[in-house]
Amino acid sequence: MSSTSNTIKEYVQACTVTLRDGTVLPSLGQGTWHMGDDSGLRQQEIEALRTGLDCGMTVIDTAEMYGGGKAEELVGEAVKGRREEAFLVSKVLPNNAGGKKLEEACEGSLSRLGVDQLDLYLLHWRGSIPLKETVRDMEKLKADGKIKRWGVSNLDVRDMKELLSLEHGNNAVCDQVLYHLASRGIEFDLMPWMKEQQMPVIAYCPLDQGGGRTLGESRTLQEIAERRSMTPLQIALAWTIQSGMVLSIPKTSNPAHVRENAGAASVTLANEELEMLDRAFPKPQTKQPLDIV
Repeated sequence: MSSTSNTIKEYVQACTVTLRDGTVLPSLGQGTWHMGDDSGLRQQEIEALRTGLDCGMTVIDTAEMYGGGKAEELVGEAVKGRREEAFLVSKVLPNNAGGKKLEEACEGSLSRLGVDQLDLYLLHWRGSIPLKETVRDMEKLKADGKIKRWGVSNLDVRDMKELLSLEHGNNAVCDQVLYHLASRGIEFDLMPWMKEQQMPVIAYCPLDQGGGRTLGESRTLQEIAERRSMTPLQIALAWTIQSGMVLSIPKTSNPAHVRENAGAASVTLANEELEMLDRAFPKPQTKQPLDIV
């Protein structure tokens, strides 16, 4: 690894979030949505994930839904021989989130990933299976050693309050939701509530959809980036982790873009810059529906 890569890794390792169970993780990880869809990109995508590990972006997020399991298989190949470096997250579909189906779904994910245990297992979104049942069976998976911890995804404040009121519901360690500069609705109520609960947000699509083209066109982001000799998307990504309670998981199949994402960890935005971004991307003034893509 080059000295530049070592420096980037040091920055990434210095920016952390703490899960509700006390686990400390880097604030920048890697998403895998749409990975594995194009077989022609397979080796490049594997290289991208391994580059992320080299840069200290050890959290790799995937799901049984992504490519019908192909993303999990790809992640499994990427971490082969490097399992101890990676913090593996997968997600269960809501129709599989209870009873024998949950056990079978988890075993399927473990098999595709080629591992014996998941570091974190998430309910992908809420469905018809009662949360009480999901919590009970997540706890069983944990007791059986198939997962180390569990959490949820795409749950808003009302659902989160219900979750934590259940027996063992307060063992949920995180909530994964969409969050980026142009989608700040969670700042009105969900994020403050989660801060009170000492529960971090995992931000998916932190650079928006379409590779961040919308954010990349922002004049404000361009101005701040030019001052710092960075890219607009590095500034946008740095903004998501500034609070210390967000773990961002940008997805890219390009190893060069992975290194660029990792470089965002070196940026601490000044108050003036944060105010500029607030004017360009206003904070929510009322309750907003949870954005889901």
